[in-house]
Amino acid sequence: MATYSSRNRESPNILLTGTPGTGKTTLGQELALRLDMQYVNVGDVAKEKELYEGWDEDYQCPVLDEDRVIDEMEEIVNNGGCIIDYHSCEFFPERWFDIIFVLRTDNSILYNRLQQRGYSGRKLQDNIQCEIFQTILDEARSSYLPSIVFPLASNCPDDLETNIDKIKDYIERWKASKEQI
Repeated sequence: MATYSSRNRESPNILLTGTPGTGKTTLGQELALRLDMQYVNVGDVAKEKELYEGWDEDYQCPVLDEDRVIDEMEEIVNNGGCIIDYHSCEFFPERWFDIIFVLRTDNSILYNRLQQRGYSGRKLQDNIQCEIFQTILDEARSSYLPSIVFPLASNCPDDLETNIDKIKDYIERWKASKEQI
């Protein structure tokens, strides 16, 4: 397996994570377009390469084979400049990311978004509880250096623009700090 560090990257790797429906894909695609970075949706990679280890009857969805996902994505993230989008984060190698943004959405807004996606029953309730108890944020803070984990509000279109500006500012500071080394 390749070894590298952020010192070898010219552009940072960013993880966008959060409960389904918080706007990761919208933000990630827009960032990639505006910043000329590579957008990678982990769910799409898994689907395209069939990186599954089974089927979850309760949630009616495939179960990701995390080891195969890591193997498949290693070279993609190697050189930096990637925006990775996934609703979970604890299984990714710590060395992959220079910053992690956890998108957060008010529960009433998230509930409506998930219902519009066809979520119902246990799947809907479990995802709402995940957001209420900030499960993904806590997961990110326990899996990575807390100093690189930042929550971002994602409730409306204005939040999208604000978040893009915050992330652009981070990238500029990251690149400036690299020049000082």
